[in-house]
Order: sequence, then C-alpha cells, then structure tokens
Amino acid sequence: MFRSLRRALCVAAALLLPLAGVQSARADVAAEAAGAGYWHTSGRQILDAAGQPVRIAGINWFGFETANRVAHGLWTRDYKSMIDQIRSLGYNTLRVPYSDDILKPGAMPEGINFDGKNTDLRGLTSLQVLDRIVAYAGQSGLKVVLDRHRPDAAGQSALWYTASVPESTWITNLKALAARYKGNSTVIGIDLHNEPHDPACWGCGDTTRDWRLAAERAGNAVLSANPELLIMVEGVQSFNGNSIWWGGNLMGAAQYPVRLDVPNRLVYSAHDYATSVAEQSWFTDPSFPANMPGIWDKYWGYIFKQNIAPVWLGEFGTTLRPSVDQKWLAELVKYLRSTSTYGTDSFHWTFWSWNPNSGDTGGILKDDWQTVDTVKDAYLGPIKAPGFGGGGTGPGPGGPGDPSPTCTAAYTVSSDWGGGFNAEVKVTNTGTVALKSWQVTWTWSGSQKVTSMWNASHTQSGATVTAVNAAHNGSVPVAGSASFGLGGAPGGGSVPSVRCTAA
Repeated sequence: MFRSLRRALCVAAALLLPLAGVQSARADVAAEAAGAGYWHTSGRQILDAAGQPVRIAGINWFGFETANRVAHGLWTRDYKSMIDQIRSLGYNTLRVPYSDDILKPGAMPEGINFDGKNTDLRGLTSLQVLDRIVAYAGQSGLKVVLDRHRPDAAGQSALWYTASVPESTWITNLKALAARYKGNSTVIGIDLHNEPHDPACWGCGDTTRDWRLAAERAGNAVLSANPELLIMVEGVQSFNGNSIWWGGNLMGAAQYPVRLDVPNRLVYSAHDYATSVAEQSWFTDPSFPANMPGIWDKYWGYIFKQNIAPVWLGEFGTTLRPSVDQKWLAELVKYLRSTSTYGTDSFHWTFWSWNPNSGDTGGILKDDWQTVDTVKDAYLGPIKAPGFGGGGTGPGPGGPGDPSPTCTAAYTVSSDWGGGFNAEVKVTNTGTVALKSWQVTWTWSGSQKVTSMWNASHTQSGATVTAVNAAHNGSVPVAGSASFGLGGAPGGGSVPSVRCTAA
C-alpha cells in the first residue's frame, strides 16, 4: 500500500501625503471579474466563460464523506465564518469531499452546533446544507469542486464501486449532483472518484477494473446532465509496473487518454504526499529533493508540460514536522509554478486540508478550528492566485431568486515619491441589498509590497493583495461607500485593476 487511509480525528489611521498626479482604476465585479460563468479548457489552461485564464488555488474542507454527513468544524464555528476565513487567506476554490450516503433520501447531518451559529442550517438535510455552503461560497467569490470521495462513510474504495454501492448508483448520483447545480457556475466541476488504486488499472480493457473506461462512462453521464462542467479524472496507483500514491499515476493517459463527448472539459488530477503519510524510496535518495521534479514529470507533470490538458493537484499535504517533508513541500511549490512569475499558466491545486483533524497531515487550521498554522500557510503563498467575483450564475438550490450583493472598487494613487506611495480604495455598494462584508483584490505588475494598511486587513501572495473590511466598515447600505488606505513600496508602478467581492 502506498498511502495510509487518512483518519478523521473528530475529537489606526495614517496621513496621506498631498495629492500628486492622482490615478484611479475601477472594476465592476459583475462585468469584469475573472472566473465568471462556467469554465472550459484550452490546452493546459482553464479559461472562464469570457476566455480569461484562471488558476485553481484552493483547499479541501472535508466531512460530507464521513458519518457526520456534513463539513467538519461546524460543531464549533459558523460555516459562513469558516468560508470568510478561507477567502481572506487567499484560497479561491473549495474541494468538497462527499460520500454517496448524503444522497440517500432524508440523509441528515450530525455534529452541527446551532447555539448562536449555523442557525439557518437547522432542520436541513445534508444536501440542503451543501446547498447553503455552495451558495455562500459563490457569493464570497469562491468556486467549488465536488469530490466523490467514498462510496459510503465506511472508507475509501480501490474501485469506483463496491458490493453495496454499484456503478449504477455512482453514476446516478453523479448525474443528480450535476443536475442539482446546473445553472449555478459556482460549482465548476466534479472529481469523479477519489484515489483509485490497485487493482484499478488504466487502459487494460477490463471493464471491471479499467478506471479510464469507467471515467469515460461517468464523465459522459455527468455531461449529459450538465455539459458545462469540468470533469476531473484522477490517476491510479500502478501502470506498467510503476507505482506511486493512490490516484497519483497518470502515466497511462499518454497512450490511453480519457475521451469525453463534450470537448474542452477534461482536467487530469493527481495526488502527492510526504513522509507523514508514508515513506517512499525517493525520500531517501541521495539527490532528494532535486530528484522530485523528475518523478512528478514522469507520473503526471508531463501532461501539463506537453500541453495535453490542465493538471490539478487535488490533494497534497503534510504535518511539516519532519525536515524531509519541509523540503518536499518547498520543492513541490516551486514545481507547481509561482503565480507572480507564471500567472495562470501553472498547475492547479487544492491543499489537504483546511481541517486540523486529518490524522496524518493536520490542516491549515490548528486544533482550535480558528488559529491558522501560519508556517504551513506561508509555504503556499507563492502559488496562491486571485479570487473570483462573487455571485456565480443562476440562483442554485440554496436560495432561488434571492438578490445578490454587488460592489465596485476604485483604486486611487494619492502620492508617489519613487521610493514608496500611498493609495486609497473606495468600495461602493452597486446592488439592491446592503453589504454585510466586502473584500477587494488586485495584482500589481511590479514588485510592490503593502507596507501599511488602515481601515482594512490584508494578505499578500506574490504580487496579489486581498484586502478585507475592518469590523466597523463592512456594512455598506445600498448606494453607500466605504474606504481604506494603504502605503506601499516601491513607487512608480502602474495602477492595478481591482475586483470587489460583496457579501
């Protein structure tokens, strides 16, 4: 076995210098934000509905695949605050694992705290809770990939079916989810089955074991229900005598590519882990970690490098305690390509996991479900990418017809003295409902860094900055506005385009 089964352990102000050469930039989130609408592929890139390239830079938030039948951590926090924190840290996509159990009639979640939090989830089924999470994620500018993680809560399966959950149930439920969120472009894709492994094969022709053929059957079934979705297909464990992590072997895709009825919908997905999950021979190779890019090229990276299709590293994680793991993660982040250097022409990724209760990796959150592991999060900084405009398209099942808050932002450089600059950003409510919170994102074209910010908090990943409202100015009435200021260095840069996401 090349990977142990993960265990869920449920257990201020600053003065602006005089105005000089005022410059400004505006962006209407509804019209101009990257990531709008459904997505499609072109070569190794993923494009939004307008043809703009995007990068998935996200996090796994698990729980729907367990006996709780709902995302973990809701026993201690409200789901909206969880999503707000995910977004504020610069992640732009949620991978949501589930099992087929949540599609059973009347399946109810367990372990949700309704005492002053999650009050709108009371009495809802697991699927209805998923609806609410999808709706709020989309409103917050996040995209969602649904991951069929397990046939049932008992555990992962090597094949896509078991004695109790046949292939017909798997495909019926995939189609049901595709139809459920049809018209809601927050859900951009479905990961058909998590981590196929031995005896699963790729290209062997045995319909009971050939994952490539099964992925074609399931992927085409999903596209018959919603032809706009991306189809994420993971690898297997072994191909022609070469073995790696469960789901991490895509060598067979070169000779036996996945064939879908709708073009430009296929995304290949791999998983990769470190020694906190299992030891592997390459970790003790004398050339480690310089040997790792060659291994990744062999098993899945070649697909991206040969412009065959986009590649999404759907899971990778570590406790970071062993020094080997630290070297592994640093090398992997470099291999995935920094956003500041390569932009969206990069590998896509979702880190495992948000949850602290992943037994062999831990999470971005610490055990209190609130405090961020800033060391682990910092490793991911170079590959984080801009978020997407809130709102999605279509009401979805979580709240048909509800008006969505919208906003614009205007960025004005008030002074620039070469060595640094000051700027002001004005957020305006352009919708028909009051804003409860807002965030503004931009990417500088140069090496600028935020040196100070007032009336908002911020994170910066490479050249990309995400600013989130302060406690006192998040609420903005219809047609009202709020402002924040910042100092940065060096000066002399161009005015960036800004995106405002409302909630």
